[in-house]
Amino acid sequence: MKNLRSVLFALTILFMATAAQAQQSAVKANVPFDFIIGNRVYPAGEYVLKSTFNDRALLRIDNTQQVLTGYIVSNACANSAPAKETKLVFHRMGNHYFLYQVWTAGNSTGHEFPRGRAEIELAQNHEQPELVMVAAVISR
Repeated sequence: MKNLRSVLFALTILFMATAAQAQQSAVKANVPFDFIIGNRVYPAGEYVLKSTFNDRALLRIDNTQQVLTGYIVSNACANSAPAKETKLVFHRMGNHYFLYQVWTAGNSTGHEFPRGRAEIELAQNHEQPELVMVAAVISR
């Protein structure tokens, strides 16, 4: 009986790990402008954002056209209804774009990014952010 419980426990862990890995999908988007995440500037281009395996709050961001990789910390955000489309949401203040949120179609939770120094300073100068959406696709 003890061996059966051990086997069932091991299978449960294996299935949970497989399910978690299967849920990990990347979001790919062509961003037509330079943008800022936190305190780092990223050039315009095609990007892939993907949760790291061990930590859903830590995202890896890759520029597919350059050798440019970064890791960014996000907070979970939620909406009452699932997102209708996969998209990146930016705050635009003047000619600066700040990555604000990432949503995946069919999910009611997304990623939200903490504001960096430049975004805070612009907000203190009474700049009102304009929301800018960039369409994205889900890739594996």
